[in-house]
Amino acid sequence: MRSWSQPNLRQSQAFLKAGVLTTVGTTEGTITGTPQGGILSPLLANIALSVLDDEFARRWDHEMGTAGKRAWRRDHGKASYRLIRYADDFVIVVKGSQEHAEQLRHEAADVLAPMGLRLSPEKTRVVHIDHGFDFLGFHIRRMRKRGSNKWYVYTLPAKKAIASIKQRVKTMTYRHTLHRDPGYLMDYLGRVLRGWANYFRHAVAKATFAAIDSYTWERITAWLRKKHRRLGWPELRRRYCLPGTWRLAHNGKRFTGAASVPVTRYRYRGYHIPTPWDRPAVTTS
Repeated sequence: MRSWSQPNLRQSQAFLKAGVLTTVGTTEGTITGTPQGGILSPLLANIALSVLDDEFARRWDHEMGTAGKRAWRRDHGKASYRLIRYADDFVIVVKGSQEHAEQLRHEAADVLAPMGLRLSPEKTRVVHIDHGFDFLGFHIRRMRKRGSNKWYVYTLPAKKAIASIKQRVKTMTYRHTLHRDPGYLMDYLGRVLRGWANYFRHAVAKATFAAIDSYTWERITAWLRKKHRRLGWPELRRRYCLPGTWRLAHNGKRFTGAASVPVTRYRYRGYHIPTPWDRPAVTTS
């Protein structure tokens, strides 16, 4: 049984009533829900959805925890499944038919109902792995490996995530930013892209990183030519690129984008990945 003490409840209530600080320095009250991006939202999601974790963990341990149990279920026309959750986003992967997946969706909704929660009809759907699905900014899909007849599950940056970073680059290279120093712009966009790429560095993302850098290069050069109306390509290369190259640089700062982040593909290490908490405790006298 889980319980919260009164001080914890008071702190949560204070968070919910604290309001939101706007970009202009004023405070706006929160009428309902939690502020987007606030630290309280994932905490409350973890507390509320712990019932889902407990239910599916119990099912796994009792019904599917060994290869023999899963084989028995497969031979008897039953599905094997597992829950993957991060804050309020979760996916249930099912080895079975579409009917099994639809049934699990209803069962998950029944588990959440006593907590006053319901599944969003717009965001909850049943899809085949060959069609793929988006989860935490990634697109996960089974595809045929190029040049072979073997099929693997690939993880790629989702189209929505790519569109989001492109929009951020576009915003920073609008006309209203022409007053900025070119070196600052190159350095800032490079840091933004490298940070974005670090999140996706374990996916199949090498070509995506190169495409994002190419898009950013085109936006920066177009921005420079708007900033200096008579700036031709030879002059742009002389003033804003490293000698003998088309690599952007200015005043000691150079543009180093997403492609500079090495892609390290994730390798499966089993269901149990050791953590510092798994180590035996050491006592000293």
